[in-house]
Amino acid sequence: MHKRVMDPATPTVPEAAPEDLIIAVERMVRYVRQSAVTGGLSVAASAVLGRLGREGPCRLTDLARAEGATQPNMTQLVTRLERADLVRRTADRSDGRGVLVEATDTGLEVSRQRRAERAHALDLLIAELSEPEQQAVRIALPALARAIQDHQAPS
Repeated sequence: MHKRVMDPATPTVPEAAPEDLIIAVERMVRYVRQSAVTGGLSVAASAVLGRLGREGPCRLTDLARAEGATQPNMTQLVTRLERADLVRRTADRSDGRGVLVEATDTGLEVSRQRRAERAHALDLLIAELSEPEQQAVRIALPALARAIQDHQAPS
């Protein structure tokens, strides 16, 4: 069995070292990512498809920058996604020389299914926790997401 982090009988929360927290986050992310199998996509391909689904069409150079990839690597990835009919390249109407990458309907559906698989995996993990732990996770994760968004917001 697994060790409970928060014992309902104990009112204080144990102090976790930053290294312990990052290990926990890495394990959780790895577990949740591995639970998404629809489309047989790599982590990078899934991330690109998810970004295009959330943010809409994007220039290849901007997509590479946002995903922390080189432009040649992003070009190869987009080509593979295009061959699988998950994305398409279209002319940028604001700049005739530019090309936008956008998710196809198939790509959007694959992305939606993968998100649902990840959400289900996370929900199963949370269900294994005690009620106080569940409440803590449901408060902490959105708070961390807001902090990340605020940190990444343009100044």
